[in-house]
Amino acid sequence: QVQLVESGGGLVQAGGSLRLSCAASGRTFSSYVMGWFRQAPGKERKFVAAITWGGSTWYADSVKGRFTISSDNAKNMVYLQMNSLKPEDTAVYYCAARRRGSIIYAIDYDYWGQGTQVTVSS
Repeated sequence: QVQLVESGGGLVQAGGSLRLSCAASGRTFSSYVMGWFRQAPGKERKFVAAITWGGSTWYADSVKGRFTISSDNAKNMVYLQMNSLKPEDTAVYYCAARRRGSIIYAIDYDYWGQGTQVTVSS
């Protein structure tokens, strides 16, 4: 049973920071790309960042320079450090894993976590 479990969301003021964590279990993820997506109310789920277990990373333009994705291979953990948060970052953040296909399209991801809410107040 594949499981992705996110944690670390919460309420923060604009300019603040949060660190999201994703615990992956149930299979070997070494050949998977791990991604973070977010979905605001009434909007589509959008790509935020992705990482291979070898350390290659990708970011959406809207978060470059503010967010950092990282992983701990030994623990099967993926992290998203979010700095200089803005109200427009408010969304449910999802961890996902994909074997092949596009990095940025949610439809290409095979496994998803349940999501964690991030709310940034102005």
